[in-house]
Amino acid sequence: MAGRLLHVGPVIIDVVMAVDALPRSGEGVFASSARTLAGGGFNVIAAAARAGMEVVYAGAHGSGPNGDLARAALCSEGVPVAHAPAPDADTGFCVALVDGDAERTFVTRLGAEMDLSLAELRTLRPGPGDFVYTVGYSLLPGPPAEDLLTWIGELPEEVRLVLDPAPVVGDLPEQVLDRVLARVDLLSLSAGEAATMTGRTDPGEAAALLVHRVRPGGVVVVRDSSKGCVVAEPGGVPRRVPGFPVRAVDTNGAGDAHVGVFTAAVADGLAPLEAARRANAACALAVTRHGPATCPTAKETDALLAGSESGTAAGP
Repeated sequence: MAGRLLHVGPVIIDVVMAVDALPRSGEGVFASSARTLAGGGFNVIAAAARAGMEVVYAGAHGSGPNGDLARAALCSEGVPVAHAPAPDADTGFCVALVDGDAERTFVTRLGAEMDLSLAELRTLRPGPGDFVYTVGYSLLPGPPAEDLLTWIGELPEEVRLVLDPAPVVGDLPEQVLDRVLARVDLLSLSAGEAATMTGRTDPGEAAALLVHRVRPGGVVVVRDSSKGCVVAEPGGVPRRVPGFPVRAVDTNGAGDAHVGVFTAAVADGLAPLEAARRANAACALAVTRHGPATCPTAKETDALLAGSESGTAAGP
C-alpha cells in the first residue's frame, strides 16, 4: 500500500459504560459493564492500520497514566509516535455511555492531546502519496488551531488532507472551516454534521454542496448510519453506497472505522465508490462488537465482501 497516514488529531482515553438507558436529570443508573481503553483518534488509527496502511501518530500526548495507556495501545497496533509526551500534563479522557439501543452519549475532559505546537508539526515530513488526518476538535478556537491551520497551509501539494469535522462542527468559526476545507482532499462526516454545515437534511443534497467547498478534485463522504453513505465526486451526481444489514450492539467508533478504512482503501488505489463499499463493510462489522476501536482486519472485511457477493449472510 502506497503512502502513510500521519494522524495529527487527538488520541484520548475512553471510559465506556453500558447502561440500559440514560439516567434522568438528578438520577443515577448502574452500568452492566465498564472498560477503559484508548479512543478518540485512536479509533481511526487502528482502523487504517488494520486495513493495511502505514500509520504514524503525530498528535500530542501526555506524560501521566492516560498517556501511558494511549502509547501502549498505539504500540499494540504497530503505530509509532512522532513526538515526546508533554512533561506537565496527562492525556484527556471521555466517558461514553452506551444505551440499550446501541446509541452513545459522551462527556469529555480534554488534556495534553490538544496542545500540538507549530514547532512540533514542522518536524513532520509528509511526502508525495502521504495522507494527513485531522478532526474538528483540533480546530476549536485557540492558538493550537491557528498553528494547525498554518501548518496545513504549508503542506506539499502532493499530500492529501483528510478531515472529519466531528460533532463540534457547529462550534467552528466559518472562516476556519472555509480555510481548512479549501485544502481538504477527503471530507468524511456524518449526515447530522453535513446538515449542520449546509442546512440540508438530505445527505445527497448536503454532499453536492460540500464537494464545491473542498480542494478541486476532492471527495466528500456523508456517512448515513446503517443506510451506508453518500459519495460526491467533482463533476458528478452524488451516489449512495448501501450499507450491510447487521444487528448493531455498539455504534461507538463506527464513523472512525469508516473514515480509517476509506482512507486506507483510497491509498491502496481504489476508486471512491469502491473504497466506500469497503468502508461500509468494515463499519458494519465494527458495530457488531462492543467497544470503540472495533474495526475489523482487512481479512475480515474481505470475507464480508466476498460473502455479500456470493449471496451468503452479510454478518451477525
